[in-house]
Amino acid sequence: MATVIITEKSSQAKDLRAALGDRFGRILPAEGHLLRLAEPDEVNPAWKRWSSALLKPDGLYPTRPDPNGNKPAKFQAIAAALKGCDRVILATDCDREGQLIGQEILEHVGFRGPVLRAIFTAQDPKTIRDAFDRLKPNAELRPVYEAAVARQQADQIFNLSLTRTATTTLLAPGVKGVIGIGRVKTPTLAIVCLRELEILNFKPEDYFEVTATATVEAGSFLMRHAPPPKDRIKDRARAEAIAAAAEGCRGPLAVTVEEKRQGPPRLFDLPALQKTCGQRWGWNADKTLAVAQELYDGDGKKLITYPRAEARYLSENQIDDVPAIVRALTALRGFAHLDISRPVIRKGKSGHFHDKSLEGVSHHAIVPNVNVLNDLEPRLARLSDDEKRLFALICRSYLAIVMPDYEYRQTTITMPVPVPPGKSVEFRTIGRVPIRLGWKQVFGGNEPGAPAEPENEQTLPPSTTATPPPCPTPRWRPSGPSRRPATTRAP
Repeated sequence: MATVIITEKSSQAKDLRAALGDRFGRILPAEGHLLRLAEPDEVNPAWKRWSSALLKPDGLYPTRPDPNGNKPAKFQAIAAALKGCDRVILATDCDREGQLIGQEILEHVGFRGPVLRAIFTAQDPKTIRDAFDRLKPNAELRPVYEAAVARQQADQIFNLSLTRTATTTLLAPGVKGVIGIGRVKTPTLAIVCLRELEILNFKPEDYFEVTATATVEAGSFLMRHAPPPKDRIKDRARAEAIAAAAEGCRGPLAVTVEEKRQGPPRLFDLPALQKTCGQRWGWNADKTLAVAQELYDGDGKKLITYPRAEARYLSENQIDDVPAIVRALTALRGFAHLDISRPVIRKGKSGHFHDKSLEGVSHHAIVPNVNVLNDLEPRLARLSDDEKRLFALICRSYLAIVMPDYEYRQTTITMPVPVPPGKSVEFRTIGRVPIRLGWKQVFGGNEPGAPAEPENEQTLPPSTTATPPPCPTPRWRPSGPSRRPATTRAP
């Protein structure tokens, strides 16, 4: 039985040949989309003239071979091979666009033989061989293909129709140019413009906070009166009145001590990874994806799973991979100090391994590739500095999810200060004492996605609640009104 295997790109074909040889059939690469949709005037000659007409044909826009670069040669090679084969295996990327890239070729040439689908989220030999041992009928991916076609056709109809309408109605007569409208770029540009308008129209206001030093037998600490945004103190006289009332004030402290715990942050999908890299290293989204793609399918690398991930969970059957991944990563110098002899497995929606959260998505979270761990050091030696940095971040994210919770003791101290006439305001401070670092060890206290710590958090001297037993009486030394321009709180 003659079989043709279609991959999305040449590097994929190279990896498949290395892993499979000719065991399953002839492997031919595409180069992304080898086909394009017909232009409006190729469907209806009347649409050659730009107007505000809706460019929607009676059916779908047909496909045409893309004439650019070496795409015609690759298309002809695949089309010729399909004429003489009995079945096809699609081995393109397993997302919506990958499904479209492979299947649109079959639809265009009218191939009617059996079609199977190979699905893999890493490109090392073991993952590829496993995927080809578990081939699926391509018919199971029909909804994915139809979703991609719907996206493609909608873009063609509405992007072109709106672009022509905007250009012909908004540009002044005699002005050359195009006002481009797109499903992605237009709303993105709108978000940026609206944000810029908010900043330009923002009117800064001064507001005040009052800080004071409280003294107890065991030491002293700062307390703060800082109302929430809707109640901010904008009147200097009131701020000075509160500061004067706090001067020399004595009274009981209310001390609340809570033992708390915090689980590790979620694993990365692509947007979360791009956001973190942008915050940490100033990378733009394209650079993050390019570096991650090289880690995924770069020659001699294959260190992570599919980077265009759309979920932040792993499947429950990946729990079996935990011991091997932890053992390999903690053997590296950067993680050797971590004790993960008893990995913590968190299942369910509030955890990290949850099958239900992966329903309807093509890719699980981005994690180290379990199938290359016995060959880790040589692969790491091939990495650039940026690739090492990103791989370390992904490794830390994985190790964190199998480490214990971060446990800490949070102390909140409050004190009411009487302010004439007959009112009181609350001064407060918060202190946090780590009990067990848990997963925070892997990030060194600089973890991605962590909640912001309280602004006035500090190390506190020993204090107890006012009753029982009686609490020491603090003496106050107000530091005066704190003038904070609201420009630091711009929307």
